[in-house]
Formats: sequence, structure tokens, C-alpha cells
Amino acid sequence: MTDALLVAPILIPLLTAIAGAFGWGNARFQRSIGVFGTGALLVAVVALFVEVNRAGVVAIQLGSWPAPYGITLVADLLAALMVLVTAVVAFAVAIYATTDVDDAALEIGFFPFFHVLLMGVCGAFLTGDLFNLYVWFEVMLLASFVLLVSGPGRLALRSGVAYVTLNLLASAFFLVAVGILYGKAGSLNLADLAIKLSASDGPEAARPVALLLLVAFGIKAGLFPVFFWLPAAYPRAGFAVSALFAGLLTKVGVYALIRVFTLLFPVAEHGIADLLLALSAATMASGVLAAASQSHVRRILSFHIISQIGYMVLGLALLTPLALAAAIFYVVHHIVTKTNLFLVGGLIARAGGSEELGRLGGLSVRRVGLSVLFAVPALSLAGVPPLSGFFAKLLLLRAALDAEAFVAAAIATAVGLLTLYSMTKIWNEAFWKPAREDERPGDGTLPWSALVASGALATVTIALGLGAEALWSIAVDAADQLSGHDDYLRVVLGSRT
Repeated sequence: MTDALLVAPILIPLLTAIAGAFGWGNARFQRSIGVFGTGALLVAVVALFVEVNRAGVVAIQLGSWPAPYGITLVADLLAALMVLVTAVVAFAVAIYATTDVDDAALEIGFFPFFHVLLMGVCGAFLTGDLFNLYVWFEVMLLASFVLLVSGPGRLALRSGVAYVTLNLLASAFFLVAVGILYGKAGSLNLADLAIKLSASDGPEAARPVALLLLVAFGIKAGLFPVFFWLPAAYPRAGFAVSALFAGLLTKVGVYALIRVFTLLFPVAEHGIADLLLALSAATMASGVLAAASQSHVRRILSFHIISQIGYMVLGLALLTPLALAAAIFYVVHHIVTKTNLFLVGGLIARAGGSEELGRLGGLSVRRVGLSVLFAVPALSLAGVPPLSGFFAKLLLLRAALDAEAFVAAAIATAVGLLTLYSMTKIWNEAFWKPAREDERPGDGTLPWSALVASGALATVTIALGLGAEALWSIAVDAADQLSGHDDYLRVVLGSRT
């Protein structure tokens, strides 16, 4: 049963993509199979999370080859939590996409590539070795490029080329690091590497590899100063696509950073804690300052992805039990909140006829429900209680103060205030100010499926805030597993540990 649960998050999107390929050219079938596949994925990962929460770390060796020689899939609490939140937002985005994506895009394979992307994301979270992490990154890159360039206009293609070029550069750094590690340790299994690196010549010998991986995963995550591909690409995609990207893609990079720099290269031992701390502060500050200067809804939201990544990396840089648990809490909060903000951005454009704030206005009068749907994730992103963002920021600030990282704590506080300013700016311009006399509103209809999808994620955001204690308990247990390693190593390697 456990084997099936571990394979399901990869197998279900794969089978859904294949089924969608057989329905090529049939938009109605594509909608049905796309939503059904994400629903099945959600059911499967809920079962996986329940099993991991009950039994602890679980793993399988595909093809019956023992670790470290075969392909390992492994789920601890962090991995199980990540595939769970992935399935939640994917289900909502799939429902939203049934009316956001036109028939032409559906007929040429939107949902098959959507599910290939999900397969890559879930594979990255569940893989137990570095080479297969590289493979899953490439699967994600291929699918995301196709989805990105399927957006309207030539600018989508131009942005897609820039996006894929920089991500291929990240893949090159990753592949070089993988080659050096294999030459040094003769293995790429994460558990096996953890043992061999801990018994090697010392952290100085492994530091170049750690820095290569930091660059590779930093590009994927959108860390300063290699984040410029993100705000150039995301606003050019369709709304459903940009919402899925905003919620998941950079967080796979953050997950890889957390996994590698807790299991293989603990930041304190390898002398990169100060570097990560500086990068997190620079990422927070540069992202929020750039967002404050924008006047396009999705460009504002895209730059805020960058600033929020800085918060997550701050938790990794501090690497205390509190900080690591807070980073995990923050990742879950941000995936749900940011995905929903991009979905609502699409509804704003549909209702107001534009994404430029200067051309919007009066939505609080004409679209009361939409106002609520925007307010919930916007206030959560800004850290207003009792929503999930408040607890995520509070926990990270407390961790920073406990670790005497006062400069980082001050920057994080200022970034939170500027985030509130940006969300207020969107509210004032799009919702509160009167509509312009020469305004050309959108088509006047907000599809029920899109409203349901956004409303569901808003409900999850509220639930995460009101039930913060439950999520915090899971985050603490996940952080304990990351810090301890013993269960992970024992389950993957068995008697070899």
C-alpha cells in the first residue's frame, strides 16, 4: 500500500497527460480529464500524507534495486506536506482553467502539459537522489516553457526564451555539481551522500559543490540577484498558468535548498550561513522595493514572489529548529496565498478590462464578492492577523530575534510594511477609487468555476490562519526530521546506516 501511495503522485499526472493526449482536439474532454486528474491526485496525496504522519518516513526502491544503486522515492513530513499543498492548488487552478483557457489552447494540449508539470513538481519533492532531482527539474522546465509560450502574443514567446535560457544555465550549474559529487563519493543517493560527505575530508572540500548548488537552486527559487527572469515571464503567461507557476515553481527551488542544506551541507558547518542570510535580506528588500514601483497587477505580484522567497531562505539561513519550522510554515502559506492572488488578478482583469492600475477603478461597488476574494489573500500576504501570513511572519521574526539576527529581523519587518503598502495600492486603485468615465470594463461576467476556485483557496488561507496551531505542529515535526536525519537514513538505507 505504501509503495502505491509513493508512486501515485507521479503516476497519476503521467497517466492523465497520456489520456489527455488521446483526446487531442477535444476541448470538452480536455477540461474533464484535466480536473479529474487533479482531483485524483489530491485524493492520493491526502492518503500519502496521512500515512507519513502516522508511520513516519516512508521509501521505496524502484525496480527492487537496493539503495544507493536504484531509483529511490522517499517521503518525510516535508515532502508529503509539499505534495499535499501542490495537489490542493493544482486542483483549484485546474477548475479555474476550464473557463480561463480558451478552446484553442485546450485542443493543442494545455492540460497534458499542465499534468506533466505536476509530475515534475511531485517527482522533485519525492525523489531520493540528486540525479533524478535534476531530471525532474528538466521535466518541469520543458512543460513550463510550453505552457508559458502558449500565452497570447509574441511577448510570451520572447519571455519564454529568456525564462528557459536562464533556467538552463541553472541546470548546467546543477549538472556540474552532480558530476563532481559523483566523482568524489561514487553515489548520488541523498541518504548515501549524507553519510559519505559527513565522513569526508571536511566541509572545506565540499564547499565548492555547495556553492554550485546554491547558485543552481537560487536561480530556480528566484534569489537575489538572479531573479529578473521571473517578473519578465510570469505576467506574460495566461492567468491559470501564471498562478500555477507563482505557487509552485520557485518553491521547488526553495525545497531543494532546504533539502540539500540540511541533509548534505548543513549551512553552519560549510560556512555559508552568513551568505544565505545576506542573500535572504537582499531578496526581501529588492523584491518589495521593485513591487512598490509597479503599476501592473501581476508585475506587482511577481516581484512579491521574490520578496517572500527571502523570508523562506531566512529560515534556512538561521537553521535553528524554530527558524526551520517557520520556513516550512511560510512555504505552505505562500503557495496557497500567492496562487490565489494570481487567480484573483485574472478576475480583476476580466471585470475591469485591464491589469494596469490607472485603468481600473470602482470594483468594490460593482464586484463586492471579488473585493472579498482579493482582500483575503492580500491581507494574508501582508501579514495581517488572524490570517496565515501573520503567523508565518511572526514565527520567522521571533526566530531571527532569538538568533540575534537583528538586521535581518528589521529588514523583514520593513518588507512586511511595504508589502501591506503594495496590497493597499492595488486595493485603492482597482477597488476603492471611482471608475473612470472613459473606463472600458471587461466582459462583465465572472465564471462560476473561477470564483469557486478562488473562493476555495481563500477558505484554505483562512483555515490555515485559524488552525495555525495544527500546521505549526506539523511544521515542527517536519523540521525535527530534517534536523535529525536518522529516520530518513534508516528508512532509505536500511541496515547500511
